[in-house]
Amino acid sequence: MPKAKVKRTKPSLDMTPMVDLAFLLVTFFMLTTKFAPDEAVVVDPPSSQSVIKLPDTNVITITVDNEDRIFFGVDGQQTKEKLIDKMASKYGVGFTEEEKKTFSLLANFGVPVSQLKSYLDMEPDQRKEVQQPGIPADSANNELGDWVHQTRLSNPKVIIAIKGDADVNYETVQRVISTLQDRNINRFNLITSRETE
Repeated sequence: MPKAKVKRTKPSLDMTPMVDLAFLLVTFFMLTTKFAPDEAVVVDPPSSQSVIKLPDTNVITITVDNEDRIFFGVDGQQTKEKLIDKMASKYGVGFTEEEKKTFSLLANFGVPVSQLKSYLDMEPDQRKEVQQPGIPADSANNELGDWVHQTRLSNPKVIIAIKGDADVNYETVQRVISTLQDRNINRFNLITSRETE
């Protein structure tokens, strides 16, 4: 008696769960990603072999570019909102709610308080193109010290980091450090890039 051939079926693989998983992962990463805000100035810090990382939050960043201009930045919208209110009352400048909201979204800036109102009134594209003079930090008009002091009053947990360009004048960085020491701040970090081997 002849043997009956059993019809073999090809195995099928349902790809629907794999596609669902891929779309879920893409959606998750899209929703949880934080984009780096646009910085007012880009600096090329000197390299070092340091391995200490700065925390992601509660950081004051003082940036000094290769033209010796000083920029100030702090993270946290609530801290920035308290900060601009304190600086407005100290310098007698009135900011609207829209200007305060714009300030709370800035990564950093480099204009004196007297020019800050007009800077905040600009469109985002105009703010990117404008040449910022830097925050005054000389002995006659030391606004940088006031920004740091008022930020520490608004958020006592903040730490300070100085990010200087590799080509900046030593005197400018020394002036920033002296400003911090005048405010009894002797602990701060210097931001560098990793040295390649």
